[in-house]
Amino acid sequence: MRTPASPRLALGVLATGMLMTVLDGSIVTVAMPAIQHDLGFTPVGLSWVVNAYLIAFGSLLLLAGRFGDLVGRKRLFLAGTGIFTAASLLAGVAASPAVLVAARFLQGVGSATASAVGLGILVTLFTEPRERARAIAVFSFTGAAGASLGQVLGGVLTDALAWNWIFFINLPIGAATVLVALRALPADRPQGLSAGADVLGALLVTAGLMTGIYAVVKIEEYGTGSAHTLGLGALALALLSGFLLRQAKAAQPLMPLRILRSRDVAGANAVQMLMVAALFSFQVLVALYLQKVLGYGAAGTGFAMLPAALVIGAVSLGVSAPLIARFGERNVLLTGLVLLVGVLGLLARVPVHASYATDLLPVMLLAAGFGLALPALTALAMSGAREADAGLASGVFNTTQQIGMALGVAVLSTLAAARTETLTKTGHPAPEALTGGYHLAFGVGAGLLLLALVVALTVLRPATAGKPRRKVEQMTTAA
Repeated sequence: MRTPASPRLALGVLATGMLMTVLDGSIVTVAMPAIQHDLGFTPVGLSWVVNAYLIAFGSLLLLAGRFGDLVGRKRLFLAGTGIFTAASLLAGVAASPAVLVAARFLQGVGSATASAVGLGILVTLFTEPRERARAIAVFSFTGAAGASLGQVLGGVLTDALAWNWIFFINLPIGAATVLVALRALPADRPQGLSAGADVLGALLVTAGLMTGIYAVVKIEEYGTGSAHTLGLGALALALLSGFLLRQAKAAQPLMPLRILRSRDVAGANAVQMLMVAALFSFQVLVALYLQKVLGYGAAGTGFAMLPAALVIGAVSLGVSAPLIARFGERNVLLTGLVLLVGVLGLLARVPVHASYATDLLPVMLLAAGFGLALPALTALAMSGAREADAGLASGVFNTTQQIGMALGVAVLSTLAAARTETLTKTGHPAPEALTGGYHLAFGVGAGLLLLALVVALTVLRPATAGKPRRKVEQMTTAA
């Protein structure tokens, strides 16, 4: 791979692409009431503004990551960013629910295509351990803090202008990203489709992930034990099992299973899935608590969550890389998870009439644990990738993140809604019933984080302090 004239500029391009993806996942949440009012969405139909994006994004990440290795990661990044930008224009001018949902699906396609290869480009661009740790910290910051920043920006744009501008804002950013990426990103040497164009495997994994994510996002509507959920879940498992069997036997597999033989890679992906599932309740349910229980507006909700974004950014950019270099990824990850258990533990006891300064601000500050955990997880998940598989490893990592997010929003939201309904039927006022539902979701989320701690302690290998994981270019021998 040819090194670009400015690796930092390349990192800026990759981080900007990641930021657009993350912002788009959260910026829409605070604009949902305005979108429903203007376009006439039904309550069930409104969920598809989120679901259409999530299904396309989550199901295509693995496929996009592998195709980046085969046809060129730079090429995939440019194509994905272009698709995302064009779909943002379509979403902004949408005058009907059907057009907006279709545009959101296309946004998910573009986001998956671009973000699946971002980490793959990064780890082959920064090969010196300390420089790579700093680069991963910057990249992780855009993911960790971008969600909170998206809620602030979404609230301000919706209140000051209109909901359409949460999509229009992507146009100049996307166009600038493509133009700069043409010069800044390195020209890689793709393997060619003959190195792994497993069409059957591609169909199996894409259909399996799409079916599974669809089943998960519809849990709140149909219920966990319904025939709809169980039937689609069984179909998704069958398709994904068929994909794994295909990869074990195919001469040119789409996903060489060697990347999952590393304890660090497999463990990091498992920890991430649990962590993201737990913390999605922080992003979504805290916003609902602020608005529905405490009476905050859209912009007020975003600003109330801004301290979390700031501390996550400060820790990701200024603290995580030196700590990882000194103590190792595993120890930094464990510290971050302990702080995050404190976040959801405090939220599980938040009162109906909460004071922001005493009840919520400490929660926002403890969110700094995410700024420790995510860079450490990213480094671990990419530690076992050969250069030829860097795009695939990036796609796997992003896929587990999206699956965790889908599970989190479906399961925790369903638990919160069921508990709220029970408390309402027994005569509790609406604020108390809502808070009781949120308490249950936050408590379950804290349990998921404790399970993530156990997995990290038992699966991830302790590393000697000061000795970072192996470089990608050193991993050139097949497993």
